[in-house]
Amino acid sequence: MTIQDPEHYVTGVLNRDNLALARTITLIESTLPAHQELARTVVDRLLPRTGRSIRIGITGIPGSGKSTFIERFGTMLTGLGHRVAVLAIDPSSSRSGGSILGDKTRMEKLAVDPNAFIRPSPSRGTLGGVGRRTRETMLVCEAAGYDVVIIETVGVGQSETTVASMVDFFLVLMIAGAGDELQGIKRGVLEVADAIVINKADGDNLARVEMARKDYQAALNMLMPSSPNWSPPVLTCSSVEGTGIDTIWKTILDHHDKLTACGEIAEKRKTQDLEWMAFLLDDGLRQWFYTSPHVQEALPRLRKNVEEKKISPTAAADSLLAFLHDRNGE
Repeated sequence: MTIQDPEHYVTGVLNRDNLALARTITLIESTLPAHQELARTVVDRLLPRTGRSIRIGITGIPGSGKSTFIERFGTMLTGLGHRVAVLAIDPSSSRSGGSILGDKTRMEKLAVDPNAFIRPSPSRGTLGGVGRRTRETMLVCEAAGYDVVIIETVGVGQSETTVASMVDFFLVLMIAGAGDELQGIKRGVLEVADAIVINKADGDNLARVEMARKDYQAALNMLMPSSPNWSPPVLTCSSVEGTGIDTIWKTILDHHDKLTACGEIAEKRKTQDLEWMAFLLDDGLRQWFYTSPHVQEALPRLRKNVEEKKISPTAAADSLLAFLHDRNGE
């Protein structure tokens, strides 16, 4: 088998070879057309072996201690016999597009755990701080036998629904004692959260944490839950002391059991797959449109005419979109 043979990657992933897994993810993330075609074949071959994990999304405000929490949480899970994959989406370098935080250095203990796999990936500016290939990467990790997949996002932004739309359980990590807590979280996050966890519940911070917990719970109670079968709780923990981490896992299992029993998890994943197909279709059409020679030739001229008020934005857009009609008529 050669590296151009799909079987090279499929066999390695199914044999739970982490080096082969890492190479497969690199293939998936490649922008080279030949690599993309090969990656599609590999993912399709692995698809029947996916879907058996609990998918968890974790986001949080700056300073909430996400990396410390994930390391403590992941280490607890591997201690219970689980295999844990962490897909940590980093902010991207504006020049190189590379990953700049170095997640493995932030999770030193989990990084050397034989039952854990950490993969930092640049977001490259993708909406919601999620890598464009994160979904495919998640599927490959499932095929490699990881039964808990954690997606760590850049942070609380404008598109939390992008993160929530690829996981079973969406956890929002917060802290107390940092001013008006409710100002640090957007309504959009509350609407898609399956649980809010207030970290750093230790030392002289306990009273502030309890006050923040009540505030968040009151805020959640004013919103309609995203699921008729689940009411999001507000939990507390200390990543440093390890307290409350087991309760969070029990809550996730309770959520998974309840929503699996009523069929909601299965339906949710079907909807997520269809939404992702629609997103990729929109993204592909956008790329195709802007890379067409006609658009590349006409766009600078039309932009200049709009700036100089020689043509309206609507007329300029219509002029470009007419290219689609012309192509369709060919």
